[in-house]
Amino acid sequence: MEAYTTIMSRRSIRKYTNQKVDEKSVMKIIEAGMVAPSAHDHRPWHFVIISSREKLLAIPRFHAYAEMLKQAPLAVVICGDKRLEKSLDYLLLDCAAATENMLLAAHALGLGAVWLAVHPRQERLRGIIDLLQLPDSIVPVSMIALGYPAEQKDPAVRFDPARIHYDQW
Repeated sequence: MEAYTTIMSRRSIRKYTNQKVDEKSVMKIIEAGMVAPSAHDHRPWHFVIISSREKLLAIPRFHAYAEMLKQAPLAVVICGDKRLEKSLDYLLLDCAAATENMLLAAHALGLGAVWLAVHPRQERLRGIIDLLQLPDSIVPVSMIALGYPAEQKDPAVRFDPARIHYDQW
């Protein structure tokens, strides 16, 4: 898929078939996350792949917007490592860039995905930290539900020239 078309046609997909996502596709998606830009090229990210049905079903108990995980074949949690990036602000930005790259890669591969925020909600942070037994230096930033789409969405038109400013506000 051509890059601009991929960007303009990507949509949040919350319904999935029960088809398993192959390991090669998952690794391509994570590789796309790992080539995201990062402050000072610190690349502070780590990725936790969740395919355990038990764990996927547990997440909606503490994350109200994660109901799609009840049917998604897997999820990837994007985490930042405070040992690799001391600034939490940069760590969050870096992981957000990785998350977007991964969403675009999933779409280009014919998969459906949706971004689920974890940080800064304390109940979500605590839930993911406990569920995945994350070490103290690891901050869960976001999560991507991933699978083959069981829904189709038309591209969104969101261009708004009123949001463009030249040289000053």
